Amino acid sequence: MWPFACIFRALPLLVIFTLGVVPVAHAQTSEILPVTILTADHDRFVFMAEVARTPATRSQGLMNRPHLPADRGMLFVFDPPQSVSFWMKNTLISLDIIFIAEDGTIRRIAQQTTPHSTTPLPSGGAVSYVLEIAGGRALELGITVGDRVVVPAP
Repeated sequence: MWPFACIFRALPLLVIFTLGVVPVAHAQTSEILPVTILTADHDRFVFMAEVARTPATRSQGLMNRPHLPADRGMLFVFDPPQSVSFWMKNTLISLDIIFIAEDGTIRRIAQQTTPHSTTPLPSGGAVSYVLEIAGGRALELGITVGDRVVVPAP
């Protein structure tokens, strides 16, 4: 009977130890900004976006995330503006990738991207920002090339 009792006493420690070493699937950036899209039809949509400014946070992006709420996103910041290309390697969900010129104009939208794809998705010119939102949201909301994006100063 004694070994059986020891197992039950050790069980809470085993659970605590196990929970402490489970890897986290993703880490959010600490900075979140409200990014507003103003459409040609005068609609206004706000996405709360995690900000990826550093090479490390841009490299991680939204990889390994099983879900992205409809009002959330990730904003990639490029200073100075530059031509960029994204891919979906290790990304579990479809995204709409919105490429934004320095003046806030949407330059290109890669809609409903294919999860895990390594096909490059180029910006089509120099951009200051890239906003990733849940796949299909741009079409659903009527967001198109030429619409304006407002990013508040950090």
